[in-house]
Amino acid sequence: MKHRLITTALMSLGLSLLMSCWVTFLNLGWSDAFFGQWMAAFRLAWPPAAVIAFVLGPPVQKATVFLAARLP
Repeated sequence: MKHRLITTALMSLGLSLLMSCWVTFLNLGWSDAFFGQWMAAFRLAWPPAAVIAFVLGPPVQKATVFLAARLP
């Protein structure tokens, strides 16, 4: 369980940090307000990303095993 929690925290951290940066950049471009808006978006994105990653982790792992066994 500890391994799953750490993996979930790190994966959701990385994904929400990068995705919130990308979406903030697409919406604002580079501006003086960019960093503050990015961090605000990140703070909102990380908690649900962590919950979603924790819930979807096991089914995604099972689907990966299933698909990998059937690929050449």
